[in-house]
Formats: sequence, C-alpha cells, structure tokens
Amino acid sequence: MSDLEVEITHCGYIAIVGRPNVGKSTLLNHILGQKLSITSRKPQTTRDQILGVKTEGHVQAIYVDTPGLHLGETKTINRIMNKTAAAALKDVDVVLFVIDADRWTEEDESVLQKVKHARCPVILVVNKVDQLDQKEDLLPRLANLSDRMNFAQIVPISALRNNNLDRLERLVESYIPEGEPFYPEDQITNRSSRFLAAEIVREKITRQLGQEVPYEVAVQIEEFVYEETAIHISALILVERNGQKRIIIGERGDKIKLIGKEARIDMENLFQHKVMLNLWIKVRSGWSDDERALASLGYQEE
Repeated sequence: MSDLEVEITHCGYIAIVGRPNVGKSTLLNHILGQKLSITSRKPQTTRDQILGVKTEGHVQAIYVDTPGLHLGETKTINRIMNKTAAAALKDVDVVLFVIDADRWTEEDESVLQKVKHARCPVILVVNKVDQLDQKEDLLPRLANLSDRMNFAQIVPISALRNNNLDRLERLVESYIPEGEPFYPEDQITNRSSRFLAAEIVREKITRQLGQEVPYEVAVQIEEFVYEETAIHISALILVERNGQKRIIIGERGDKIKLIGKEARIDMENLFQHKVMLNLWIKVRSGWSDDERALASLGYQEE
C-alpha cells in the first residue's frame, strides 16, 4: 500500500432479537464458528446480552445475542430479561429480527412492535426453513411477512444447518459503517471466562433436565484458578426448592455427574486447557424474584 492510500475499516453493532426459542443463540454460534451462547430447546435460556465479535478483513461485526422478548413479566428476572433485550435495539447499526419459518405468534407481533421503533435497518431472518413440511409454502409466507413492515431485507435461513448464513453476513456487512475496530481481531467476546463457564454449566442442566427443572436455576462461579496443569473451577448451582435439588443430583448422583462431565468437556474445548470442575447445589428460596439476590448474580435493572 502506498503512502497515499488509506485502509478503510468498518465496524458496527448488530442486535439479534426475537421471541424465545427461535434460534438466536444458534445463529450467533454458527456465525462465529464457535460455541459462545448457550442453546437449548427450552425457551428463555439466554438471560443476558452476549457479545460475539467477528473480524474478517477490514470488517468487524459485533453481534449482541439477547434474551427472548416474551409476554408476561411475573417475576423480577423476567422483567430484567425483557429490558435487556429491548435495550439492545438502541445504538446499533443493524437489527436481525429472528422468527420461526412455520409460525407467527403473539410474541412475534410484540417484538415487531418494538423493532418498528429501531433507528436502523431491520433484517427479518426467517429461521428453520428446513423444517417446513411444504417447501412451496415459503414464498407466499415471505410475501405475507413483507406486508408487516418495511424490512430492509428478508432472509430465509437454517441456523442449525448453516444454510444461507453467508448471504445474511454479506447483507449485514453492507450496513456496517466505516469505523475503527473496537476489539482485537482475535477476540470473539467481551464476556469473562467465569461468565462463559457458568453459562456452560447452566446449559448442561437445561439440556439434561428439560422441563423437570423450571427457570429457577442459576450458576455462580465461586473459584476460577489457572494453574500450569489445569484450570480449577468451582460452580455453585442455585435452586429455589429442595425438590429441584434432588432432581439435579439424580438417583445416586447420576445426573450431577453427567452435567459435570459434559460441562467439563465443553470448557476444555473453549479454554483449550485441562479443567478440574467441582459442582455443588444450594437452595435459596425466591432468588428469581429477589432484586438483591439477582444483583449478586449479575442481573440488574438499569
């Protein structure tokens, strides 16, 4: 490059929003090419904004994976999750509004009313098109969706199968403004290793127990110590009732052992280091509706 040439870089924020369980976290993980945000068939597994950074060439795309916007705010944690998701719509350069290909719900409509106030392009991402029984229904469905709002683009994808994500990323890049990168090119998130470790444990609980244990489960990392031979991690699993504790432990401790084994494998893959993981469970009644307890776990209302 000559002295007269100036390298033009682009950097911007992209909010990923939608109702619970439409595949927002799966989409982020596949875009990054690395597991960062926890996934589950159970809705509302994402509770915080997860920042994922992808730098390719002169473009840095900073994705914000949000909790699912949902109806009904019966508990403090639900209210905080909704506020977290809604706040992501401010000060971003692009919004990805993710929906299921096969249905439009009342919650989708509620999210639509929020994204209509966004001051940036909104791309409608129609996920799980591979699950449509009648493929010929897709085009009329996309036409119907285009009537709901003047979307910048409508992109059908399958996040799980990595279908059409290249096109989606190219569209996103076309809306990213000029600017210097905020993060080093090898950094993929602004989240701490402690946070990611806690999320991995929570994902394994959710995946192993499904509907047996509701949302009154949190994970707090009590110890995270790097040593030359291993990372020593101690995680406290917080539940609201003794019955939930028994379910997580399982018969003769089989469930907690499996949760620990699967979490340790994922942590070793993420941190590229041997992990010594210790889990224990504590009952704290009403934590999910207690502002002080939530604040101690990192959930705070703005």
